Amino acid sequence: MPTLSVLDLAPIIAGKTAADALANSLDLARHVEQWGYKRYWVAEHHNMKGIASAATSVVIGHIAGGTSSLRVGAGGIMLPNHAPLVIAEQFGTLAALYPDRIDLGLGRAPGTDQLTAHALRRNLNSSADRFPDDVVELQHYLSDAQEGQAVVATPGAGSNVPLYILGSSLFGAQLAAALGLPYAFASHFAPQDLMDAIAIYRERFKPSEQLQQPYVMVGYNVFAAETDEEAIYLRSSALQAMLALRRGTPVQLPPPVENFEAQLTPPEQAMLKMITSCSAVGSVDSVAKQMEAFLERTQADELICVGSIYDHSKRVESFRLAAQARDLLDQQAKAC
Repeated sequence: MPTLSVLDLAPIIAGKTAADALANSLDLARHVEQWGYKRYWVAEHHNMKGIASAATSVVIGHIAGGTSSLRVGAGGIMLPNHAPLVIAEQFGTLAALYPDRIDLGLGRAPGTDQLTAHALRRNLNSSADRFPDDVVELQHYLSDAQEGQAVVATPGAGSNVPLYILGSSLFGAQLAAALGLPYAFASHFAPQDLMDAIAIYRERFKPSEQLQQPYVMVGYNVFAAETDEEAIYLRSSALQAMLALRRGTPVQLPPPVENFEAQLTPPEQAMLKMITSCSAVGSVDSVAKQMEAFLERTQADELICVGSIYDHSKRVESFRLAAQARDLLDQQAKAC
């Protein structure tokens, strides 16, 4: 049975508020917990009017506090924006509050534009080039404190919060392999290097205390509905938001539009087709077939599913139907 998880971008619906988005996130988390999803991650983005998860560790506490067994974490924290000690304290605190349920995915992109990155850091000396060193420093703070250690994360030391490396290029694959950490590829919006990255990660993986074998998580867009036509219609909200972001004009999640893709220019259609090539869109049967083909191609250990839909009830339903597609694949595998 394929392992499914959720990556929630905490979308702010056009005309609604961040408070609405965060309430919707908790509601969705409570539902997917019942449907056997493994984990629920939120991502750090800044200066994005359509995303409510900028204070990522706070949102994780909100989700973990409202659920009971679901793993909750960051997909991810953009580590160059922060001192590793601060992140160790934040996630050490979360681990103290919600034992054995907190994940910490780490990325090296700023999660925003350069002007906002400067506002976050005050200067850019903590560049992405230091990312590998920052990851190792963070590991140090989350491990058992050593005798005479001058700086100890409290809470944090000894929590051993599991780390995951996020990426959309070969760099992250190499780092995750070298450190023996799970690797999550952002193929839900940047799929170009997916297969090369997976191959490099698996070939170069070195076992660690956290992980003995390679573990691949793959970002996967899922828009499920009763019919293929409805799913395509619901996806148009996310496509509009993607297109606006690529134009440099991010928006709150807009309502769906009939025949949206037919209204685009050929270059726009080609760009969206490339960005969303790692997707399943349609009815339960359609999603199951697309999911099965994708898993055969990637041999991924886990699909972390993304699906921003304007109508929250339809979004919840999409994740329910995706779980049905997973169960259908499981039944088919057992019947063989």
